[in-house]
Parts: sequence; C-alpha cells; structure tokens
Amino acid sequence: MYFKSTFFEDYQIDDKRVTLGRTITETDFVVHAGHTGDFFPHHMDEEWCKTQPFGQRIAHGTMVFAIGIGLTASEINPEAFSRGYDKMRFVKPVHIGDTIHSEVTISEKGEAKNPEMGAVTEHVEIINQRGEVVLVCDHLLFVKRKS
Repeated sequence: MYFKSTFFEDYQIDDKRVTLGRTITETDFVVHAGHTGDFFPHHMDEEWCKTQPFGQRIAHGTMVFAIGIGLTASEINPEAFSRGYDKMRFVKPVHIGDTIHSEVTISEKGEAKNPEMGAVTEHVEIINQRGEVVLVCDHLLFVKRKS
C-alpha cells in the first residue's frame, strides 16, 4: 500500500486497474457472520444448502463487496474523498473456494458544487476465477483539482 496524489485532471475516462485475487474461505463466512449477525442458513448451514437448488453455501453479498473493495485499497489517493457507492448489484453467487479480483474503470467525470473539487465515478466489477462478474457497483468520489 502506498500514497499517490492523483488530481481530478489526472483521471481519464476508461482508465482501468486490476487487483490481485483473493480466495474466499469458510473462515471468511464465519467471521463475516459474526461481524454482521447474519447467520442465515444460506451462508452457514452446509447440509441445508445441499437440499436447495444452489446446492452449497453462498457468500454474503456484503462480504463479497467488502473483500472486493478492500482489494482495491493498494493505492491511497490523499486528494480523493469517497462519497459512497451506488448501483450495487449481486450478479452471481460466490462460494467457498472461489477466487475473486476487482477491476476498476473510470466511467464518469463531472463538476462538483465546490469549485476546488471534481466528481469522479469508478465503475467496479468483482470477477471470479471463471471470468464471471459476481458484483458491480459505482464508487463515487470527490477529487481535488490542481491549484
């Protein structure tokens, strides 16, 4: 992890970065359930899941989001401030043993109310080992302009 100042003017539409991968484990399921209180059988009951059409435990969508976004945190931009995430969708299930990585593409740039800032949208796709998109969202940023 390192700091790199990137100003609004430096962002280019369609610029893309790809993270390293991370394999999802049973420990991830247990820890996330403990943090959130979400012990639904879809995530925690292996035997019950065998009786369901999906046949195995499904990762918490919020866990896939948290891990996938965490993978993008290898570069810290002190000039940017997160406004949050928009349009999040859980596209495909993630299971124990799946490996995910994130791809971040600059999709929009625009004006902000504060003239010292600009608005940037990063489109995030979290992708499994088969190349399937499992989660999508837009990361909304305010970014300082060059002086």
